[in-house]
Amino acid sequence: MTLLLILIFVFIFGLTIGSFLNCLIWRLHEKIPLTIFVRRGNKRNRSYCPKCGRQINWYDNIPLVSFIMLKGKCRQCGQSIAWQYPVVEIITGILFVMAFLYNFEFRILNLESMFNYLIFNNSIKIQNLKFIIQLLRDWFLISVMIVIFIYDLRWSEILDIVTLPACLAVFIINLVLGFNLLNLLISGIIGGSFFLIQFLISNGRWIGGGDIRLGLLMGLALGWPAVLLAIIISYFIGSIVGVGLILAGKKKWGSEVPLGVFLATGTIISLFWQAPILDWYLGMF
Repeated sequence: MTLLLILIFVFIFGLTIGSFLNCLIWRLHEKIPLTIFVRRGNKRNRSYCPKCGRQINWYDNIPLVSFIMLKGKCRQCGQSIAWQYPVVEIITGILFVMAFLYNFEFRILNLESMFNYLIFNNSIKIQNLKFIIQLLRDWFLISVMIVIFIYDLRWSEILDIVTLPACLAVFIINLVLGFNLLNLLISGIIGGSFFLIQFLISNGRWIGGGDIRLGLLMGLALGWPAVLLAIIISYFIGSIVGVGLILAGKKKWGSEVPLGVFLATGTIISLFWQAPILDWYLGMF
């Protein structure tokens, strides 16, 4: 029961973060100041309907619940709310739960003892603190990758204002977690250089500069050899999707595809399953 309640809480927390990410994505695109606190008399700093521009009441802004209660339509203008909003919220909630289970190994007794220790003792063991920091890092990385995924999917752009601060953040956090400095630096260089070489060879026709910074972020976040695995997975998924779109008549050979969508997906897959995938691959030899 304790585990179930914790997972429900984590899922709700993920829904809330997903709602924030939807707002962040829209404000980045519209170049609206990312102010957190509301200023009196300035409704633009509050959530509003992108179609009619009217301010959204707090009870119409509850993650997932409001979408269901409103039947997917704005209360003010009656126009449809994009499915991006509930989908992003649900996916964020699911990935947050997966990250929680991944970090704490799905052991009920360990979870109960850990939370009891945090509640009934004045100090926190270093091991538990490390678990918490790593979980927060994974939640942060998931959130960044969701923003990159949606923004690149909709507007074919990877924003430096997202990737560069994330590079610095995950680099520092990984050092705190005990990652090898040389490993991170080499991984970051490999991740960025892989796309930089393609950019130089094609004179920017194959990929954009944003992909280079995303490659750097992948390297600093995952380390070596996980970054290589993430890139391979990304291109594998991208190839399958690309061929599928061509066969379906949605794309033509040589058409541009949002590479950031697949790189973000490959990063999350490598984050969770790098060990079993590498073990499977090496076991083939």
